[in-house]
Amino acid sequence: MRRFALIFLPYIWLLALFLVPFLIVIKISLSDIATAIPPYTPTLDFSQGWQGIKAFFSALDFENFTFLTTDDLYWKSYISSLQIAFFATLLTLLVGYPIAYGMANAPDHWRPTLMMLVILPFWTSFLIRVYSWMGILSTEGYLNQVLLKLGVISEPLIILNTPTAVYIGIVYTYLPFMILPIYSALERMDGSLLEAAEDLGCSRLTAFWLITVPLSKTGIIAGCFLVFIPVIGEFVIPSLLGGSQTLMIGKVLWEEFFNNRDWPVASAVAVVLLLILIIPIVLFQRNEQKQREAEE
Repeated sequence: MRRFALIFLPYIWLLALFLVPFLIVIKISLSDIATAIPPYTPTLDFSQGWQGIKAFFSALDFENFTFLTTDDLYWKSYISSLQIAFFATLLTLLVGYPIAYGMANAPDHWRPTLMMLVILPFWTSFLIRVYSWMGILSTEGYLNQVLLKLGVISEPLIILNTPTAVYIGIVYTYLPFMILPIYSALERMDGSLLEAAEDLGCSRLTAFWLITVPLSKTGIIAGCFLVFIPVIGEFVIPSLLGGSQTLMIGKVLWEEFFNNRDWPVASAVAVVLLLILIIPIVLFQRNEQKQREAEE
């Protein structure tokens, strides 16, 4: 019974907070837009009995999914989201790996402090941190003021409301998700392997590439998935830092729900987005399973 309770409670949690809402979204995606509350039709009316249930299911169709294939906005937003997520993940890896490597090679008494500095941004609201970047990257922001005073530039740079600002915001926001898995993998690495490689004639760079990088592969894969998966559906950062020039599926989804109030199309967009995310989610779970099996 104890084992059953331990398994039963998480599955009830997933059923209530994931599966049921997902089924509701699928149902709305198969409905039609309507000027009503709720803004879609048909709605299930149990008072009509079996005839009402039969009429309800017969009215559902896949027209909203067909509509997504006819409008360039949607497939371009999916491609743009995947592209931004890929390059943002790559940039986060390039920035996060040296930080994680430095943390793993720091003295033991410094590691808790460095870990706290990495986690410290989470103590502040995500929205406030993104708003702060608006003040930093604007034409009259702190970054341009410093560069002008140093004589690096002669006129303010236009960074805000550009894709560059989106990449800066994403890298800053999701950097801890990249650092922590890599640091965890590097911390467990046996330093004697590098010493043995250098004794056998390898340079430090060669030993790093042949030993350190392969041994930290699990952390790299986990960090990339932890960044890539949420970035695809990111809405706040492209809306506040990217402006109208940045096209991402999260912005399209929000506009369909709240501006156009087209819940059926917005639900279809959300369903397709989740189907796209299933692939990296499954790959991430397999990587985590392999890592646990290797540790055992």
